[in-house]
Amino acid sequence: MNIRVLGCSGAIAAGYKTTAFLLDDDVLIDAGTGVGDLELAALARIDHILVSHSHLDHVLGIPLLADSVMRLRMQAGRPPIQVHALPETLEALRQHLFNGVIWPDFTRLPDPERPALQLRPLAIGERRTFGRRTVEVLSASHTVPACGFAVDGGEAGHWVFTGDTGPNPALWARLAQIKVAQLVIETAFGDDECELARISQHLCPRSLALELRQLSQPAEVFITHIKPGEIEPVMQAIHALDERHRVTALYAGQLMQL
Repeated sequence: MNIRVLGCSGAIAAGYKTTAFLLDDDVLIDAGTGVGDLELAALARIDHILVSHSHLDHVLGIPLLADSVMRLRMQAGRPPIQVHALPETLEALRQHLFNGVIWPDFTRLPDPERPALQLRPLAIGERRTFGRRTVEVLSASHTVPACGFAVDGGEAGHWVFTGDTGPNPALWARLAQIKVAQLVIETAFGDDECELARISQHLCPRSLALELRQLSQPAEVFITHIKPGEIEPVMQAIHALDERHRVTALYAGQLMQL
């Protein structure tokens, strides 16, 4: 099972893409600007999109993807792309994105009976199967309804993506019950902006260190959602606070395997 990092930045600049991961070649986990680096044929192979929450840096690739591949998928007889998210996230997409003002409603185009996209609600704790892969929906604590995802890699353990989240005891209670092989967790702000991190329900190095103390077993830890230009100071602060886990910064184009 391969997970390709298409984007992992908290904002955009040259060489920086916002959050998107490609599971094998047919499942997207979030759909930020990193989706745009895929070739058209690769975009057309995506059958499912798992969305952690409704913020723009995680969803803006969905409408553009639908527009790009709609004709190709129809010609090939492919079904609509399935967008899986919490009900509140799906409602936000309906109201604020696929509303005919910001973007056409591809949940009804080109035909209501055969649209480019179909929206599928998820629930925290649910396990959903995509081919031979099983993904569990994890809790997250953010300013909007949000979740994370754990991809079951069998004996190798789970690949875990926390999504955007502040401190979240429920997450660690669940992770204590499974084998975590790789943990992708956000640190959106430096320690000089910990108050902003608290207000926006993100993590800074100090709060990340407190969270990682709750991880019962050592694991490979990958930091995502750092702002452009801030990777070095954020990672230096993290390494000064946590020596138990192997902690590295994600980068766009990285290939993770389980």
